[in-house]
Amino acid sequence: MRLEIRKSEQENQLAEGCRNGDRKSQKAVCGRMLSLCQRYIAQQDEAEDIMINAFMKIFQKIDQYKGDGSFEGWMRRIVVNDCLSHLRKSRNMYLESSIEKLDSEPDLQLEDHLEVEDLMSLIADLPIGYRTVFNLYAIEGYSHKEVAEALNIQEATSKSQLSRARVLLQKELKRLEEQVNIKNRSYEQQ
Repeated sequence: MRLEIRKSEQENQLAEGCRNGDRKSQKAVCGRMLSLCQRYIAQQDEAEDIMINAFMKIFQKIDQYKGDGSFEGWMRRIVVNDCLSHLRKSRNMYLESSIEKLDSEPDLQLEDHLEVEDLMSLIADLPIGYRTVFNLYAIEGYSHKEVAEALNIQEATSKSQLSRARVLLQKELKRLEEQVNIKNRSYEQQ
């Protein structure tokens, strides 16, 4: 409980610092959001541009943040919305609308040897539609209804895209596991 209070105080201080134009506060919050942009936008320079534009909005609208809820959550919404807006404008986001019933939901259990960076790399390699839905649902915590509204698609399409993303991730995880097993066997035979 004490940790939550401390985190809340820190967020309030960051919000107040941003409100007052404090460069240290502004820099602190910017650093957290670049990786968020990179999860949606594959090109580094585009991700940086979107983050900068999102922060211009955040700093311009900082007075709209009233302290209800998380400051970071409020910022994340703006950054994610800007990423989605960019994807829609660039028309790079292709979402399959056919809804195929998959036999079973894949079991995504990560092995101990898989690093966070490895998983984020696998997610980044997903087709853009799958990646966007996966990020919104599995990482950002949006419901399928919220994903559908944000992307202007049907809820069933959101579910289908998530399921397909999970299948692709599961296949890639198995492939990586097989590579590790082959390397381990080769090492043991030497």
